[in-house]
Amino acid sequence: MSAAPAIEITGLTKVYQVGEVEVHALGGIDLCIQRGEFVAIMGPSGSGKSTLMNIIGCLDHPTAGSYRLDGQDVSALDRIALARIRNRRIGFVFQSFNLLSRTSALKNVMLPMIYDPHNRLPRGERLAQAAAALEAVGLGDRMAHVPAELSGGQRQRVAIARALINDPVIVLADEPTGNLDTHSGQEIMAILDELNARGRTIVMVTHEAEIAAHAHRTIHLRDGLVEAVVPNGRDLQEAPREAL
Repeated sequence: MSAAPAIEITGLTKVYQVGEVEVHALGGIDLCIQRGEFVAIMGPSGSGKSTLMNIIGCLDHPTAGSYRLDGQDVSALDRIALARIRNRRIGFVFQSFNLLSRTSALKNVMLPMIYDPHNRLPRGERLAQAAAALEAVGLGDRMAHVPAELSGGQRQRVAIARALINDPVIVLADEPTGNLDTHSGQEIMAILDELNARGRTIVMVTHEAEIAAHAHRTIHLRDGLVEAVVPNGRDLQEAPREAL
């Protein structure tokens, strides 16, 4: 029996009530993302891409439709259950990094393990795992540094290491190169490419076509609907899931 898709969305809608006005952010989206895929999402302001990412990231509920993450229907889970899903099964990489400013790179990476009630590892083992994650993204010599002592590209590497520390089902990258210069952005995309080559499933929002070209396909949204799905000429290959 084949494994369930990483993400399976059917008839997804989201309606916000703004005063007496209903705002239809998503108008009925069908989307399937296989394990090991790298998918980019693009669209103009107001297209619904942020709303879609919030629902995929279990930060919001759909108004209607279903969303299955790794085979589990998470559409109607309560706030506490969604928080557990976010911590254990989704890795987040944000444009603004979202690191604790007074906390070392090492301890920033450890945070998802600390907040996971099922993680019973001794502190020494957590430190060792976080250190290995930072080594893997080239920051073995920056573990004790706080974010203010790191460049933008280095901060994003810390964020990637943190996103991976609980071995998530998917990595959600929201404009991961948006605050970086060209060289640092290329380095971050090389890391995401390597992660995907090792079998990680990545969903990335971007407004840059050259960044989206790293994905297997680009999903274009407009007015809360999928306007087009464009293959980027990269074949999805079976790859073992390994920790970077």
